[in-house]
Amino acid sequence: MSSDHNSSILWKDRKHILWFPFTFEKYRVANGRIYCHHGLINQREHECLLYRILDITLKRSLGNLICGTGTITMRTTDDSDPVLVLKNIKRSHEVKDFLSDLIEQERIRKGVTGREIIANGAAMDDDFYDDPM
Repeated sequence: MSSDHNSSILWKDRKHILWFPFTFEKYRVANGRIYCHHGLINQREHECLLYRILDITLKRSLGNLICGTGTITMRTTDDSDPVLVLKNIKRSHEVKDFLSDLIEQERIRKGVTGREIIANGAAMDDDFYDDPM
């Protein structure tokens, strides 16, 4: 996990089966985005800007705890991928915390406020946010 998030890969992993990363689902974070690559023959890659991620959930079953993996689910404001799932990744708790911090840094860097995130995700009108005072 590098400190220069504009030009290099900050984090990468792939879906694990037990302890082994022998799958064709790869994930990486770079350039203010999270990239998900799926498949060997029929490949698909999608990306999401980090500041568009609304919340993160970590799920770890008993098998995940034994193998040191977990699944991170992220809800986004992206129309093409409203839910991103990083399946069975190693050190999942550390990665979740890392992503949370990075998302907040990206929001600050881009000048995105909570009001803009909610308005984009839920299409709320501005009267809902006006201060009554």
